[in-house]
Amino acid sequence: MVGLRAGTRRACGLAAGMIGLLSFAGCGGGGGVTAATHAKSTASGTTTHAVATTPPAPPPPPPPPFARLTSSALATGTTGFVPVATWRGHTAASMARTAAGVALLSFDQRRVALHLHSGTIDAGASGWRFGPSVAGAEGRHLLAAFNGGFRLSVGAGGFSSYGHVAAPLRPGLGSVVTYADGHTDVGSWNGEVPKPGQRVVSVRQNLPLLIDNGAAASNLGCLSCWGATLGGVVDPARSALGVTANGRLVWAGGEHLTVSALADALLGAGVVRAVELDINPAWVAGYLYGHRGGHGPLAPVPLVPGQSGISGEYLAPWSRDFFTVVTR
Repeated sequence: MVGLRAGTRRACGLAAGMIGLLSFAGCGGGGGVTAATHAKSTASGTTTHAVATTPPAPPPPPPPPFARLTSSALATGTTGFVPVATWRGHTAASMARTAAGVALLSFDQRRVALHLHSGTIDAGASGWRFGPSVAGAEGRHLLAAFNGGFRLSVGAGGFSSYGHVAAPLRPGLGSVVTYADGHTDVGSWNGEVPKPGQRVVSVRQNLPLLIDNGAAASNLGCLSCWGATLGGVVDPARSALGVTANGRLVWAGGEHLTVSALADALLGAGVVRAVELDINPAWVAGYLYGHRGGHGPLAPVPLVPGQSGISGEYLAPWSRDFFTVVTR
């Protein structure tokens, strides 16, 4: 079990404000209601009363296709993972916070799927299935989003999506692989992934695996092995994505983390394979999303206390690649 700490006041307030945010159709102006009218028949000398009835109000719209958010994990210090989003009566995502300052978000892949997005620079604004911002129908299914990997120009890994390659895939590198059936795995390219006989739709590589076979890499003490940090600090903002033995995806992020602290948090969450994603404050950020009726995403809820944040919070074009998590 992973020890938790209470969420920040800001996160608590945002999350609490997103519970049950469904909009309903409003009534129109006076034209929708009529009074009783009276018509006199001069031929018969009788009076008839015609009553115009107000038509029944339309039923409220069905819940839009999004997962409901709860505030429990953001507002309490309960030990272990606590549900933060439900979808069709089932928990789709759970969250925990460790004493070391790591935010952990765990996803049930039976309820959700992962999308790899390009950015305007990495990997380019056009020609991709999922581009530099959340758009269209994806927004109605949006549950979460978080940062991708290092800049492609540093040569730390590859990027491929639906047959389009921005950076070549390299054997042995840690890879986030999504298959055509919608499930995602994490593993070493040409090792644990790709699975034989399964069609790959996207791959994001970033360095060798941080965790493999349920054990952390042997070189965690090598600072330069895990990316250049601003000012050479050992504990910049860091993030990672891993998978558990039963197929849950786990994103982890924090503002001041050593590589060891990041790996320890993932291992504590039951992760058996993981890849480090981006590092440094400007690039590490994750969000949950609330919705209002059928009008798309509401205010995003930041996952990492004190995170610098992403301009536009992935709802406006962003320069770097990122991942979204959507309901199935």
